[in-house]
Amino acid sequence: MKTVTIFGSSLPGEDSAAYAEARHLGRLLAERGLVVCNGGYAGLMEASSRGAREAGGHTVGVTCAIWPSPPNGWVAEEVRTHSFSERIMTLIERGDAYIVLPGGTGTLAELALAWEMMNKSSLSRTVGGRKPLLVMETYWRPVIDCLKQEPTLACPTIDRHSAAMDLITLVSSAQQAADKLRPL
Repeated sequence: MKTVTIFGSSLPGEDSAAYAEARHLGRLLAERGLVVCNGGYAGLMEASSRGAREAGGHTVGVTCAIWPSPPNGWVAEEVRTHSFSERIMTLIERGDAYIVLPGGTGTLAELALAWEMMNKSSLSRTVGGRKPLLVMETYWRPVIDCLKQEPTLACPTIDRHSAAMDLITLVSSAQQAADKLRPL
């Protein structure tokens, strides 16, 4: 069974729009027969796990020994890691696709590492080559736009395209993200 790794904030509560959207995403993925994998704690990780479990799906929470908190109650299978870097690598290695929800610096680190590993062909063996990397546009657009400027560092007057930009797909909703994964 294919696995979708979801990266997102631990902060949103059950009453937030972000939580509701992540819960909906988890449900949609489970209805398509996909396993939902995430960091296993609160916020959007809990929400996506909850949506998947409520739809009868399987969930994997990749937790870390540096945080004493147990996984959220919607995690069916816990994978315990020893360090933050091991946790991120485990999340990336387990994914057949990635969805990046709103988040902070931890989510940004996860996005950056998954993206860079696919961008460098020498690392493609680790993640199995190019995989769908779906990023919530309304939240992450400023970061993406900032990174689009990198080619101008070489020559500000030449408009160059960065091949790294071809590795991400911007999506605007849980529904659109799930639809993009249909052939998975």
